[in-house]
Amino acid sequence: MTASPLHPIVIWFGRVGDMILLSALLDVLAARYGGGCHVIGAGSWPGEIYATHSAVARVSALHRYTAWVFDPAWWRTARALRAARADPVYVCETDPRKLARIRRLLAASGTDPRRCLILAPEPAEACSHWVDRLVSLGRLTPPAFDAAAYPWPSEAPPGAPRLEVSAAAQADCDAWLEEKGWRERPLVLVQPGNRRTMRGRRLRLSAADDKAWPLERWGTLLHRLHARLPQALIVLCGAPRESLLLEWIAAAAAPLPAVVAAELPLPRLLALCTRAHSMISVDSGPAHAAAALGLPLVVMFGAHSQRQWLPRSACGSQVLGVGGPPHSRRLDEISVETVFSAWCALGAQPLAATRAAPRAPPTLRPCSCGPDSA
Repeated sequence: MTASPLHPIVIWFGRVGDMILLSALLDVLAARYGGGCHVIGAGSWPGEIYATHSAVARVSALHRYTAWVFDPAWWRTARALRAARADPVYVCETDPRKLARIRRLLAASGTDPRRCLILAPEPAEACSHWVDRLVSLGRLTPPAFDAAAYPWPSEAPPGAPRLEVSAAAQADCDAWLEEKGWRERPLVLVQPGNRRTMRGRRLRLSAADDKAWPLERWGTLLHRLHARLPQALIVLCGAPRESLLLEWIAAAAAPLPAVVAAELPLPRLLALCTRAHSMISVDSGPAHAAAALGLPLVVMFGAHSQRQWLPRSACGSQVLGVGGPPHSRRLDEISVETVFSAWCALGAQPLAATRAAPRAPPTLRPCSCGPDSA
């Protein structure tokens, strides 16, 4: 007898990269339980990342910095949890303060603890990749459910993050490229910023930031990229608050008309990743997005370990990491030659070749619920 489909509830108040890694778990749970997942996150990006995804049926996004009692999205989500009394709950949060907020949400909704699994903390020395930790969680079954009724799928999920880009985001990206006159050119994306450079209201470049690479090295790298692939447009990508950093890097490469700075909303960046030739990025959320969309890339690491955080691709596109322990602990310990050589090594195709389209997603059965607004 086939078990009735369920719609797993998956909770993580992570940042952009975290929520992209989460897709590896969502594919597992949707395949096991037969229904699309209800993703509960914080901030605007969960809804932007999962606007179209075959493993996701619903997205609820709480406000990150609003007290729960004043957050309408918190109360809407509590009501949704109260109505979903038949579904399993998987909690991926490990930060104690965020986890306390999640426990309050589950208690307020009357969620039975026997329906819940919470990702176990891991010793720092274990250094397991986050994708492996999430997939291992997906193999487990909450005590309230019969594990035999929801077995591991016969066709194994990809075991790597996988994203899908909405038709609206693709159309927006097409129109933007057409307006800029860039639609027919190969695009090399460069993501130089990370969340520390845009913390607070002002751009901050600090010697304490292990993910900051000297401006003159960015300038030298851009010249070498242009010399190797002169027909390409080199697009410096960043969020609106990173515009000054992008301008500084473009100035460090001047005069080089092939370099442009682009402030990209997340949906447009995702669509751009499906069209670009390659990417060079610091260890950041956009790097995980690129890998999840099949874009070959080089990732520069500071203090974080590649063993835990190197982006993975579900379709086999190349991801090459440079730096990180034990080789280095800061980006400014990485040479231009190291990054450039890694970029040149991407893929077996010549650099001028057009890359293949990302692999088609597996067919899953979503439910009819729509996304919640924050």
